[in-house]
Amino acid sequence: MTITPPALSVFETLESEVRSYCRGWPAVFDRAQGARLTDEDGHSYLDFFAGAGSLNYGHNNPVLKRALIDYIERDGITHGLDMATTAKRAFLETFQNVILRPRDLPYKVMFPGPTGTNAVESALKLARKVKGRESVVSFTNAFHGMSLGSLAVTGNAFKRAGAGIPLVHGTPMPFDNYFDGTVPDFLWFERLLEDQGSGLNKPAAVIVETIQGEGGINVARPEWLRALRELCDRQDMLLIVDDIQMGCGRTGGFFSFEEAGVVPDIVTLSKSISGYGMPMALCLFKPELDIWEPGEHNGTFRGNNPAFVTAAAALDAYWADGQMEKQTMARGEQVEQTLLAICAEEPTAQFRGRGLVWGMEFQDPARASAVCARAFELGLLLETSGPQSEVVKLLPPLTVTTEELDEGLRTLARCVRETA
Repeated sequence: MTITPPALSVFETLESEVRSYCRGWPAVFDRAQGARLTDEDGHSYLDFFAGAGSLNYGHNNPVLKRALIDYIERDGITHGLDMATTAKRAFLETFQNVILRPRDLPYKVMFPGPTGTNAVESALKLARKVKGRESVVSFTNAFHGMSLGSLAVTGNAFKRAGAGIPLVHGTPMPFDNYFDGTVPDFLWFERLLEDQGSGLNKPAAVIVETIQGEGGINVARPEWLRALRELCDRQDMLLIVDDIQMGCGRTGGFFSFEEAGVVPDIVTLSKSISGYGMPMALCLFKPELDIWEPGEHNGTFRGNNPAFVTAAAALDAYWADGQMEKQTMARGEQVEQTLLAICAEEPTAQFRGRGLVWGMEFQDPARASAVCARAFELGLLLETSGPQSEVVKLLPPLTVTTEELDEGLRTLARCVRETA
C-alpha cells in the first residue's frame, strides 16, 4: 500500500510543536473499530499501540459502546465531581465483586483525577503523609508521568529536563538486572538504607513498575518483586506499584503484580480502567492508609461518570469468568514464538515481554525507528520505547484476533528484514 501524506496545514500552523505521535504516523485518522483505524482517505491500519495501552478492549468496543450510548440517551450524569451517583455505585460494586474480592485485596478506592499522573501524584502525597517523610525511591528507566511529582520519580533525562526546575525528593535505584546479574539484588539499596553516613534520607515509599513500558519493556522477575516487598517491610517503607500501563490485564492477570504473589500497599491504575479510552484513574490503598481529610486531595474531573459506565461494563464482560487472562496468555505465546523466530535471523535484536506487551531491542537505536516507519508504510502502527528509542514496542488490544495478530507479526518480520 502506498500512502500519500495528507495536508496537515492546520495541525502544523496552529497546534504546538510538542505533538509527537502524529509525526511518526502522518495520517488524519477518522474511524476506528477493534484493532483497526481508518484514515480519511480510506487506508486501514492495524493498531499495535492501542492508545498507549488505554484501549485494551479495542476501539469502539461494541459491548462498551452500547452501555455508553444507553447511559447518555437516558440523560445519565456526565460530570459528577465526587458526588454519589448510580454510575459510580455500579462501578464500585462491580470492581469490588469482580476484581478485589476474588483476589482477596482489601483496598479502598480513590478517584484522584482523570489521568495516570494524577493517580501517581496522589499515591506519592499519601505515602508521604502516612510516613511523615519526603523521600521516595524509584528505579532506573522508570516512567510515572509528566507532572512534577511524577517526573521526580521518572528516569528519562529528556522528560525530566522539560520540568525546568530541580526535581527533588526522589532517589533512583537499579531496576532488576540493571547490572546484568553481576550484583546481588538490592545490595546497593539496602547498604544505603543501613549506613548512617550514606546521605540517603529514610524513604516514605518505593514506587515501581513490574514491567517498564516507556523504559524499554524491562520485565522484573517475580523473585525480584518479592524481595522488594520484603525489603519494604523490613525498612518500614510503603510499596507503590504503578500499574497504569501494565494493569487491566495487559500482562495476563488483571494486576501485573499477581504473578509475583505480592500485595502492594498502594496501586495506581488509569489508561484502560475506563475500558473505552475515556479519562479515568484510580489510586488503591490499604484501609489503614486512608488518613485523608475531606477535600485534602481533589480534582474537578475525577467524577467522569460515562467512564464509570464503560469501566463496569468492561469488568462484567471480560473479567467475570477468567477467560480474558487465558486468552491473553495464549496470544502472548503466539507473539513470543514469532519474536523468537525473527531474532534467530536477526543477531542484532533481542526481545522480552509478557502477556500482550513485548519489546524488540536493537543494538542500533535508529533501526527501531526505521522498523516503525516501515511498519506505518505497510499499515501497522508501532511505537518505540527505551531511553534511546531502541526498542520496538508491541501493545495490541487484548481483544485482537489470532488472525490480526498473525498479520501484524508477519508485517513486523517483513519490516525487520527490509531495514537490515
